[in-house]
Amino acid sequence: MTPEQVDTPTAILESAAELLRECTFDDIAYRALGERVGVSERTIYRQFPTRSHLLTALARHLETTTLAMPGFDSVVEFQRAVRAYFRALDLAPAYAYVVARATTISPVDAADPSQLTTDIRALIAHEAPGLNSRDALRVATSLRYFASAVLWARLRSGFDMDAGEIADVFDEAVTRIVGRLPRTAWSTPR
Repeated sequence: MTPEQVDTPTAILESAAELLRECTFDDIAYRALGERVGVSERTIYRQFPTRSHLLTALARHLETTTLAMPGFDSVVEFQRAVRAYFRALDLAPAYAYVVARATTISPVDAADPSQLTTDIRALIAHEAPGLNSRDALRVATSLRYFASAVLWARLRSGFDMDAGEIADVFDEAVTRIVGRLPRTAWSTPR
């Protein structure tokens, strides 16, 4: 892409992220967003027909840029990655709340599962290959919830907990979830 060519959707999302430093998501007007990007309001609507589309795309953008979770190959590495993720959420609460809010709305497209969901499923398949598919899905879904911006937002706003305290809740949940799995499910003895 040459400097003259602009990736309009990305420019819109980056401008929306910048605006989050000044106002809440609900206060971001398509007109102001268009002015900031240098495109018409109509162009914004073509890219993101509804605010739900914008919210979902912005959350995905933030999760792959500013709030990207470190990779992991084991349960212990997963716990470290989530601790780092929660620290990143603490440092960018406006972004964190957008990500949390986006996960609570109905999907606006037929997108694939998030990278985190895919990584957790792969972790369970590798670490506990003896687990049946139904229980593997249950474990992955539970771990995904406890590693989410939604949990962070609920504990941050409801109980005024910081990243370290929220990570402690996460670690306890992981210990309980993993501890309930049959020993025969694991690839290495526990």
